[in-house]
Amino acid sequence: MRRLLIRPGAIGDCIAAFPALEHLATDYTELWVPSNVVPLVPFAQRVCSLASTGIDLVGVGDLEMPSQLRAQLESFDSIVSWYGANRPEFRRALLHLGLPCEFHPALPPIVHPEHAIDFFARQAGAPLHQSPRIRIEKRSEPRNSVVIHPFSGSVLKNWPESRYRELASKLKCEVEWTAGPEEKWPDATRFDNLAELAGWIAGARLYIGNDSGVAHLAAATGIPVLVLFGPSPPQVWAPRGPNVTILVSDPLERLSLEIVLQTANRLLGFR
Repeated sequence: MRRLLIRPGAIGDCIAAFPALEHLATDYTELWVPSNVVPLVPFAQRVCSLASTGIDLVGVGDLEMPSQLRAQLESFDSIVSWYGANRPEFRRALLHLGLPCEFHPALPPIVHPEHAIDFFARQAGAPLHQSPRIRIEKRSEPRNSVVIHPFSGSVLKNWPESRYRELASKLKCEVEWTAGPEEKWPDATRFDNLAELAGWIAGARLYIGNDSGVAHLAAATGIPVLVLFGPSPPQVWAPRGPNVTILVSDPLERLSLEIVLQTANRLLGFR
């Protein structure tokens, strides 16, 4: 069977859906995801960036679906899409062609008691309580360091930057900072490729950061991870894995330096 999986979303959303996506893999699986997620996929015979497929134009106004895209879609025996949850015109366009499509919401409901990973797994009929894993083609050599990413997609989810600086000054290991292209942190190590970032993080002793996609990425490498959670419900959105520790405070600025330092030292094996 030839199956197409279409999964939009931010980094953490996509990684949380990996167990569901892998469960749906068939003899030939093609996956369309955001371009930055493409290098992370641990399965599928072909992975394409959503932007390269032209799918954003499907159902827009009176535009006709490009013949090449239509031929691609018609070549699949099964299409499972998390894309189009908020685009009824897109869903109508695919169903109008008689394509074998199945659509799922791309995010759990706002009020939801179940972890997002299990929400996506349940949609796909996959086993619950799994931990996502990503492909790391090149893992860096082990380093006696702590990687810190002091950002996220929202300032409300960020522990104060001054606290991170103070934490770094008190840790007993070298601290290595990382940040995205648009995040201002002068001494950060930056990567254009998320797979390279994951391989670099995997060589550290510990990762510390806010509720962000990079935290999900770090957890999926298997190293010890400490995530600081504020307004988002950790029972739904916390990274999952055997080495993940969560500290929660809302607002996050009330989370004390002493608690974070004590927890980090414990994870590093220091008393």
